[in-house]
Amino acid sequence: MSQTIGLTKHSYTRVWHHISASKPHPTLSTQPNVTPPSLGRLASRIATILMGKHKPTWDPSTDCGDYVVVTNCAALHVTGRKMWQKTYYRHNTKPGSLQSVTMDVLMSKFGGAEVLRKAVSGMLPKNRLRDKRLARMKAFEGDAHPYQKNIIHFGGVKVGQDGWQEAVKAIREADMKKL
Repeated sequence: MSQTIGLTKHSYTRVWHHISASKPHPTLSTQPNVTPPSLGRLASRIATILMGKHKPTWDPSTDCGDYVVVTNCAALHVTGRKMWQKTYYRHNTKPGSLQSVTMDVLMSKFGGAEVLRKAVSGMLPKNRLRDKRLARMKAFEGDAHPYQKNIIHFGGVKVGQDGWQEAVKAIREADMKKL
């Protein structure tokens, strides 16, 4: 029997989640199954997963979040005129060194992954765990990524794809028959 009081290292298991930035999402999209989720909704959901707030073992002082793989960042969906009006600033603390760049220039230089990373970074708490949490977000411009084997599968179907809930039900029913 363990003498440790509270949650131990073994209770914080990390899971890999896959989110497509260009595919319509049933709960994140403003028009479900029509438009892809907007940048802000997508970033807030990713920040929640990175922090681990979706887990019952969540604690604000521990790093208990999961990994997130985001694909198709080149096709980020923003509403209104944000693509041309949203401005990102940086400063190196020297007088007169404030530099600004708009979202469309940032996307053309560094891609949509950098825009998404900045949005998620702004939604994470500003503490010592921020860089570790942000490092668990893997963003890619296209569909291809090297983390295919890490994403959760049920019955050969990735979680989040069409038919994954039916695969889970089939596995559960098969297990109940064994009992």
